Amino acid sequence: NGNSNSMREYSYVDENVDNGIYSYRLKQIDNDGKFEYSQVIEIDLGQPVQFELGQNFPNPFNPSTIIKFQLPAGTFVRLKIFDILGQELRTLVNKVMEAGSYEIEFNGDNLPSGIYLYRMQAGNFISTKKMILIK
Repeated sequence: NGNSNSMREYSYVDENVDNGIYSYRLKQIDNDGKFEYSQVIEIDLGQPVQFELGQNFPNPFNPSTIIKFQLPAGTFVRLKIFDILGQELRTLVNKVMEAGSYEIEFNGDNLPSGIYLYRMQAGNFISTKKMILIK
C-alpha cells in the first residue's frame, strides 16, 4: 500500500487450497531497500464440511486430467467415467474412503476425442460433471 505511517489492512484470497494448516506473512520493503516481515498468521482449514465433486482440470484435456473431490465423513465412494451415451468406461474409485480432500488422475490416452461424463456417488451424495478430451 505504499509508504505510510497509518495503519493498513490487507486481504488475500488463496485459490484452490486443500484442507490443512497454512501460514502467511507480509514483507514490508522501505524506500532504502530494507525490509521487515510481519508476524506469521496461521489458518486452519480443517476437514471439508460438505460433499463436493470439482470440475476436472485442465478441461479440455489431452491426455490426462485431475478430478478433485472432498468428503466430510468417511463413506463408500464410487467414481466412474462414462461416454456421452451413458456407457460405463472406467471405474476410478470403488472403496471406503476417510473424510478429506482427494485428487484422482484420469488418463484418456486410449479414448477418442469427445465429451465424457464422470459421476461420483458417496453415500446419498451423487454428482455428475462433463469433461472434454481433445487429441
